[in-house]
Amino acid sequence: MDGTHSQNDLSHVVEADKAHVWHHLVQHKAFESTDPRIIVEGKGMRVWDQNGKEFIDAVSGAVWTVNVGYGRKSIVDKMSEQLMKLNYFAGAAGSIPGALFAEKLIEKMPGMSRVYYTNSGSEANEKAFKMVRQIAHRKYGGKKHKILYRDRDYHGSSIGTMSAGGQDERNVQYGPFAPGFVRVPHCLEYRAHEQGWGELSGEEYGRRAADAIEEVILREGPETVGALCLEPVTAGGGVIVPPEGYWPRVQEICRKYDILLHIDEVVCGIGRTGTHWFGYQHYGIEPDFVTMAKGVASGYAAIACCVTNEKVFDFFKDDANDPLSYFRDISTFGGCTAGPAAALENMRIIEEEGLLANCAEMGTYMLGRLEALKDKHPVVGEARGKGLFLGLELVSDRDTKEPVPEAQVGAVVANCGALGVIIGATNRSVPGRNNVLCFAPPLIATKADIDAIVDAVDQSLAKVFG
Repeated sequence: MDGTHSQNDLSHVVEADKAHVWHHLVQHKAFESTDPRIIVEGKGMRVWDQNGKEFIDAVSGAVWTVNVGYGRKSIVDKMSEQLMKLNYFAGAAGSIPGALFAEKLIEKMPGMSRVYYTNSGSEANEKAFKMVRQIAHRKYGGKKHKILYRDRDYHGSSIGTMSAGGQDERNVQYGPFAPGFVRVPHCLEYRAHEQGWGELSGEEYGRRAADAIEEVILREGPETVGALCLEPVTAGGGVIVPPEGYWPRVQEICRKYDILLHIDEVVCGIGRTGTHWFGYQHYGIEPDFVTMAKGVASGYAAIACCVTNEKVFDFFKDDANDPLSYFRDISTFGGCTAGPAAALENMRIIEEEGLLANCAEMGTYMLGRLEALKDKHPVVGEARGKGLFLGLELVSDRDTKEPVPEAQVGAVVANCGALGVIIGATNRSVPGRNNVLCFAPPLIATKADIDAIVDAVDQSLAKVFG
């Protein structure tokens, strides 16, 4: 830390926080007797709290966002320069950084062509849902309106996106939800036995999981299904990498039934899975919508995008004489110029520092180190992931795959924190299945960083489980 704040300054900050701030995803009863954590400063992969304690951040800002790390002066400078020139104008008009980032982004996304700016992943997904519904009314008489979503996937915290939420604990007590959203099965091979497909593995399982989507489509009626919304790698539902055979079959099904394919890259987008800019690009699929947020500007500015191909865009300009034909929508803060200015510099950093390649290399290294924990800790059921997006599923019995109690998962996370490493875990997601430790360090991670993270997990597993 640079000493900007004294302990006296921060004692007031802590009291103000306790008195007035409503934290996200936190039960506040504990703050009646303890202090909340205040993150004061960040540099590279490390952050410091109000007590001066240093942490390695193995989850990029707790929710998989700070892809290029903390303290990037060049991003701040680009934002400052743009804010002084023009901070905002509504998205009905364009801006210089908005046009330039859209051009740069589309260069990375062959087959896609249009960028609709919003301010969050939830909002970006809502825009895609609204586009699907409007297309249904304009082209199919309102009938082809249903949107399919996958068990364990997450698409946001608004009522609309929660209607497409595959994590039941996140949805409890927030309904009723919007009609026209239909769930399809997950594709977690590790739990194939719970789906009745325990005899299948690899590509066979992948195709079976995708076939289950077709079964839902046929049950609902293909003429009523407008879109399928999926994460390329399921995030908060357990870090689930679809097996071989899954994605080609999904693409085939969507084309067969004229269903738009919506890929939610809010977590995976902008390099998180390594090698490619987006998770879906590992699989050769051709989406109609791609939504993104978190890593777009690495948290330096609030920006999200709903990107479409030209086929989707053309639906909204085919009849200029119809006053209802265009996309009648606006995102107020989608007009902020700091977002695309930061995103342009964020993308430059990733390119010039070779972070896509580093993410792939360090991801392979980290997955190997996590898999090695199985030899020491019977509680480790499976390590999985892609790039620097990884999960470690903890079970009380490897044969039955019974999940460990959630309290013990929390104890592992807490002990890692005590050792100076911030990790994550599935949290209020899937009932009885919140047993996966989650890792998403910044794309700048080195082998030494990975070793420190995994060593802390190793020690914490030993302390909690013996």
